[in-house]
Amino acid sequence: MNTIFRKSVLSVAGLAFAGGVFAGPVAAHANPVDAKPAAAAVQTAASKPQGEQSHITLNGEQTANVKAIIAATKKAGLPERAAVISIATSLQESKLENLGHLGDRNDHDSLGLFQQRPSSGWGTPEQITDPEYSTTAFLKGLKQVDGWQDMPLTDAAQTVQVSAYPDAYAQWEQQAADLVAQHWNS
Repeated sequence: MNTIFRKSVLSVAGLAFAGGVFAGPVAAHANPVDAKPAAAAVQTAASKPQGEQSHITLNGEQTANVKAIIAATKKAGLPERAAVISIATSLQESKLENLGHLGDRNDHDSLGLFQQRPSSGWGTPEQITDPEYSTTAFLKGLKQVDGWQDMPLTDAAQTVQVSAYPDAYAQWEQQAADLVAQHWNS
């Protein structure tokens, strides 16, 4: 290795080490930073909304379903991020409406908030149309996805849902994060 180059590399490494040694103790005694706003707390670097975002105005039933998803998430002992993924998924699948069988307009036998299918093992029609049950079933699938907490929302949702439109979940991330921030502590 060139002597000048080697000395330059060692000098830079030494500065980096010295900076870490001196900055570490200073940073440890610094005043704590104010907590992040709730909406920011549920979004990680991997979860920053991807692409153009959609938004709908919710009615009372849809808001009740948001609260049911959040309650089921808390009951499962999962963090706010799981609720964001669940709500975004439900926004895409049903616009947060607990859908029954829609006849020819329905995708096979898909039902409920997450458009889960009895024929695919999600549960009975009665179970799937129960918001707590369907959310718990979705969360059970989510927990089986390695690294779901740190992956983009659309990837986590798609791994559970196996949708024909895998990127569609991303458009609902900001509204889902806002809804979780609004209702998590209410």
